[in-house]
Amino acid sequence: VTGQPAPDFELRDTAGQEHKLSDFKGKFVVLEWVNHGCPFVVKHYDSGNMPRLQKEFTGRDVVWLSICSSAEGKQGFHTADEWRQVSADKGFAGTAVLLDAEGRVGRQYGARTTPHMFVVNPEGTLIYQGAIDDTPSTDQDDIAGARNYVRSALTEAMAGQPVTTPQTKPYGCGVKYAN
Repeated sequence: VTGQPAPDFELRDTAGQEHKLSDFKGKFVVLEWVNHGCPFVVKHYDSGNMPRLQKEFTGRDVVWLSICSSAEGKQGFHTADEWRQVSADKGFAGTAVLLDAEGRVGRQYGARTTPHMFVVNPEGTLIYQGAIDDTPSTDQDDIAGARNYVRSALTEAMAGQPVTTPQTKPYGCGVKYAN
């Protein structure tokens, strides 16, 4: 729930390292639900939009965790080895890709789409959840004129301002949970 403490979780990344949300207290954290088979995710990665956003904010000490809740056998699922290759191919510039094939953390957060974005402040409060931007299309040409809600939330919060738009309706492909 926006304005409430973000649920803690523990997941392994593509190198097998455990990450707990609570390990990042004191930092801003972005959670990005991802499935590279989804045309909406393809738009934001193949255009370079998502990697640029990742690089911009990890360069400002923001932790960026991309989470895949696609179940084995469903679109977007990859083994850890495959994920390392996909991340390299797609220009991933975040902190880590976390594997949630059981969908436990995705369901805990109510992640419905890829991408579905969440921003957690240094106190551990969820300050934004929803769409990456205000233009729900698969057309890369739409990115330039779109309002990026994640950039806005981070920029406002990092400047000590309240987040103007704390929640929006996410758009994209449904998360490919086991059932």
